Amino acid sequence: MSTLPVIAAVDGSDDGLRALDWALAAARTRRAPLRVVHVRQYAPWGQPDVLVAGPPDPAEDHVLDQVRTHLAGRADPPATEYVALEGTPGAVLPELGSAAQLLVLGSRGRGGFVGLLLGSSGMAAARDADCPVVVVPRPGRDVPDAPPVEPGPRVVVGLHVDSPDEATLAFAFGEAALRAARVQVVAAYTWPDPTWAVPGDYAPATLDQDAVEGETRTLAESFVAPHRERHPDLQVDLYVPPGDAAGHLVAASKDAELLVVGRHRRRLLAPARMIGSVTQAALLHAASPVAVVPPAAAAE
Repeated sequence: MSTLPVIAAVDGSDDGLRALDWALAAARTRRAPLRVVHVRQYAPWGQPDVLVAGPPDPAEDHVLDQVRTHLAGRADPPATEYVALEGTPGAVLPELGSAAQLLVLGSRGRGGFVGLLLGSSGMAAARDADCPVVVVPRPGRDVPDAPPVEPGPRVVVGLHVDSPDEATLAFAFGEAALRAARVQVVAAYTWPDPTWAVPGDYAPATLDQDAVEGETRTLAESFVAPHRERHPDLQVDLYVPPGDAAGHLVAASKDAELLVVGRHRRRLLAPARMIGSVTQAALLHAASPVAVVPPAAAAE
């Protein structure tokens, strides 16, 4: 049985080269082949030359030539394949996920508006691909301060105790094992907890915060326990803070190897795939690479 590749999406930008370097390291760690993909799309007359004016010729793809030069001389390279495709990147890239371990791309490409924090291709891939998608941000993002953590490699994963995602936890623990890193599980809870009094008004919360935190911690421990058993050598830090989960995850991403979040499951009244607000905030603001993990097929 062949090993599925790690796919790096490149487009000639520095963001694409950062994603390529991350994908190269991931392929080495996983002992998987690396597939470098450049998706070119046609440009109407008069449009910027970041798009191509005709069908791609794989033998004359300047972006893939740039990649070959960038990778030349690297020690212990994995088996590498170079692929030129044509179409709209936001439509083509997600389709590649059905035949990949990981799909890796930069937070911004050559197209789009300068002010965007995440390109449309990254958002589409994170929402629609069948494999985990890793988005590598530009360096130097400022994030809020987080409580001090031990030095050393760390994989951060978000856990929603009301809707736990086993696929997300399994991926985070697997990545930590590959990297000899510890796992930081962030299970935030809403506080204060609003309760309805009359339409349009809130009554003061009557729940005890210590009780809410304790229940959240107990639930989180129960969901994490099977993964601890599978990875007994990993150090696991469980962080149960009050307030906005997105803010805590973004803060925890500082100096982390990876931030792992789940993608929304399909709902009965919303059957389309979605990216939740926490996942979107992580993609837009995290300082570390962000892995968006699709739910298991049975869950979807």
